[in-house]
Amino acid sequence: MSIVEMKVPVIGESISEVTLSQWLKADGEYVKIDEPICEFESDKATLEFPAEASGKLIYVAAEEDDLEIGALVAKIDTSVAAPAGSDKPAAPAAKVEAPKAETPAAPVAAPATSNYATGHPSPAAAKIMRESGVDASQVKGTGVDGRITKEDAQKAASNPPAPATVNTPTPIAGARTSRREKMSRMRRTIATRLVSAKNNTAMLTTFNEVDLSELMTMRKKYQEKFVEKNGVKLGFMSLFLKACSNALQAMPAVNAQIDGNEIIYHDFVDISVAISTPTGLVVPPVKNVESKSFADIEKEIKVLAGKAREGSLTLDEMKGGTFTVTNGGVFGSLVSTPIINEPQSAILGMHTIKQRPIAVDGKVEIRPMMWLALSYDHRVIDGSTSVTFLVKVKEQLEDPYTLMLDI
Repeated sequence: MSIVEMKVPVIGESISEVTLSQWLKADGEYVKIDEPICEFESDKATLEFPAEASGKLIYVAAEEDDLEIGALVAKIDTSVAAPAGSDKPAAPAAKVEAPKAETPAAPVAAPATSNYATGHPSPAAAKIMRESGVDASQVKGTGVDGRITKEDAQKAASNPPAPATVNTPTPIAGARTSRREKMSRMRRTIATRLVSAKNNTAMLTTFNEVDLSELMTMRKKYQEKFVEKNGVKLGFMSLFLKACSNALQAMPAVNAQIDGNEIIYHDFVDISVAISTPTGLVVPPVKNVESKSFADIEKEIKVLAGKAREGSLTLDEMKGGTFTVTNGGVFGSLVSTPIINEPQSAILGMHTIKQRPIAVDGKVEIRPMMWLALSYDHRVIDGSTSVTFLVKVKEQLEDPYTLMLDI
């Protein structure tokens, strides 16, 4: 017997542990080299783990197990031969006689044996099915070797099969039930980092309000032409990121971070954008915002948000970031105190836009107003610096043409 041990590989510098979220091959099944045998969930992404040899798969770890880098996941017995017929090529089309006109075409025969992918969802498809409550056994995969694709899962989620009629007991009014669920790898990591940020930084929040009248008028005036030229809408996010980028370049302390007894100042601006997903909040950075156009920023945010919700962000796409912007306004938040995304030193919180009475030139007018909140590490950023930074952002947003002219 010749055994190949499958161990958790090195995934990234900051990742020391993963969770075995799903087996893609059955215990004792024959696997081929490079076929995915299971999926790992890290605090940043879901990754497939390919077989390093061909042979019989022997489970060592179980689903939901937390495994350190280098831990044994499975063994492959390479002395076991492939099952008969598994490598037979399909018959050439030229050798198949065409059916007679009056004879209906014969249905294509199902393969004699299923392989590793049959009936198993891709990582993106698995997330969609978990969110919509669709069972994999109810979905027919159209991907390679019967794999359930993202499109298959979306179709099944939008057209769920009629539930089987079962006699379920009527819930008792006022019943005091509870359930216990294991926290996902991402949720545990989020919890750890939030507590770390609260405990290890001298965090303080300063607030200001911004009148978005001019900005909203500008967007409405040029939106159609912007979409026609760039194929994407001009959203609030690109305008806010550009305003922050300009202010960060003018006030580098807000774009810096502590490393031991030193402060690292960056001459580039990588702004992490908080994106809500079914499994938790992720903050992939839009890199070099200072040199990107509004259209480039909007397109990149759209791509990152799509990948985040599908669970397909790569580790490289999650790395970095010198400053963070989070928009609680999309959920209706009026005001909040965002928590710093370590090792960064500051985070800007956007909030919902409310029509409020404001004094303008001695008169009361109803204007679209938004609260802005800047949480910052007081060890790096002085109070005067934080207030001045927020005022610079406010001034650019209230006179958005300064963003276009870069003044």
